[in-house]
Amino acid sequence: MKSPPTAATAARDAALLTLRCDRGLSATEQDELSQWLAADPQHRAALGEHRWGWDELDRLAGLQTSVHAIPDPDLLAPPKARVRGVLLRFVAPIALAAAAVTLGLFLWQARAPLVPTAAPVRSLALIEQRELSDGSVIELNRGAIVTEHFTSTERRVRLQRGEAHFKVAKDAARPFFVEAGGVAVRAVGTAFNVRLDSASVEVLVTEGRVKLETATAAVLAPVADEGSRPGPVAPEPTFLGAGERTVVSLAPAAPAPQVAPVPPAEIEARLAWQPRLLDFTSAPLPEIVAEFNRRNPVRLILGDAALAEMRLSATLRSDNLEGFVRLMASDFGLSAEWRGDDQIVLTRAGQ
Repeated sequence: MKSPPTAATAARDAALLTLRCDRGLSATEQDELSQWLAADPQHRAALGEHRWGWDELDRLAGLQTSVHAIPDPDLLAPPKARVRGVLLRFVAPIALAAAAVTLGLFLWQARAPLVPTAAPVRSLALIEQRELSDGSVIELNRGAIVTEHFTSTERRVRLQRGEAHFKVAKDAARPFFVEAGGVAVRAVGTAFNVRLDSASVEVLVTEGRVKLETATAAVLAPVADEGSRPGPVAPEPTFLGAGERTVVSLAPAAPAPQVAPVPPAEIEARLAWQPRLLDFTSAPLPEIVAEFNRRNPVRLILGDAALAEMRLSATLRSDNLEGFVRLMASDFGLSAEWRGDDQIVLTRAGQ
């Protein structure tokens, strides 16, 4: 039987972790949660009770949980926050005391014994969310690199490699530019995605409207001195609105880019890499694996047919594939084996 101080400490830690899970775990926090759960069976029970009580409060208050990495401002509005705070003080103790069955964060249909954590999974680059000084937010896909240069008259970001999504804070006095491979995208207050590879630059607008220019020299370079020969005339700019996409070829003498509408389902598929919380309730492991595979370049493979019977209830960050694999090793006795650079095979340990 656990001593009261130990139980009190577990309850306090579980309450803090419940709040973190509600607003979304970072990759590091996901790993810390896995280690905390594996350290003591009492931790699982304490967290399950607090998560149950928190979910009940959401239903009672009529709130919906945002699954995006960036908090939903409507959920943080003062009136709703006060309602939730009052409910927490009066409902949570009753809900927790009435819990006859503890709902653990991670459940099996047939529980596997805890085993020591396996060797660390090969480190994977995570998706980074960066808030700029003006309030704009950049989400960087795995391995993407950006640099920024802000002045009193303009905001300029250069995508040097990879893919990034930009949610631009409105500031009419300081236009926002994104440069990638000789292409400049200008926006005042909007959201758009830019992907740079060796042959092209893809721009997809999700909100608002942007202006695209394929001769950044005309945008960046100072005016030539008087008497010097004029430079080449910049091509006409291209405008894109919400739900539109274009691909600019980086080949010499490439044709002008064409703007095409993109259906919502295709937009969602193209931006599936963006991090979000995946909430599963008694979901089969193949379903969870399929969701991770849809959102990550490294694919998970179940190397044991019996794993299809495994069920899991969890809230997981979509880009923390490494943390998920470590969880399966530490909590459920699975082993992970890399195949090449883009596959991880999960099997029962010892097979």
